[in-house]
Amino acid sequence: MNISKLFITFLIFGATGLTACQNNSSNGMAKMDDQIEIDSADVLSEKTLTAEQQAALTPDTVLTILKNGNEDFISDALTVRNNSVRIREAALGQYPKAVILSCLDSRVPVEDVFHRGIGDLFVARVAGNIINEDILGSLEYACKVSGAKVIVVLGHEHCGAIKSAIDDVKLGNITSLLSKIRPAITSDNIFKGEKTAKNAAYVQHVCLENIKLSILNIREKSPILKEMEAKAEIKIVGAIYKMETGKVDFL
Repeated sequence: MNISKLFITFLIFGATGLTACQNNSSNGMAKMDDQIEIDSADVLSEKTLTAEQQAALTPDTVLTILKNGNEDFISDALTVRNNSVRIREAALGQYPKAVILSCLDSRVPVEDVFHRGIGDLFVARVAGNIINEDILGSLEYACKVSGAKVIVVLGHEHCGAIKSAIDDVKLGNITSLLSKIRPAITSDNIFKGEKTAKNAAYVQHVCLENIKLSILNIREKSPILKEMEAKAEIKIVGAIYKMETGKVDFL
């Protein structure tokens, strides 16, 4: 069945968005009354990668794709994707470009941040973007088995896990998780200001040190990934997500 037009309704709240609802004075409920018509030719039908296309990518090329995608995100230059096609294309195989180790935080939507779609990225999420055996196994699978070219350890501003580690919180299994962040705090002799979770500059400093710690742990605890990096088959990089702007700064 050919569909010449796609009608997509946007419900956007904010000063700069297109408001597609109005308050109904009789019942206080919002109603939809505006539609934005988008020609089907403007809908991105970009196909998922094949094994051959993935193999032809270099780590530097993938990094450029991620950086350009983040520029699209922060400038609102996002595209409408035909996800139903991508779902079917990816059903029998996947060849992602990169794997992102991100914090659990709900304010960091990883695929959106890099403007990627179904089948583009592996995403491993854990509070504090820490390294453990299961995360390492996931990263090894993504790169050695499935061919991802880049590992990005993605921290973010105002991280609750970082603040809790600074405060040395003890609570159930959270205690064990935070212990993996603590070396970024206890081994640091560089920061000279107030070392508390109330000091935003210190929280930011520990966030960066924790990203470096995770990268170090990847290299030290995974001979597979260390060898792949030494052979220039992959790159392992750190990055931090800026909450106020949506920008990703690569370290």
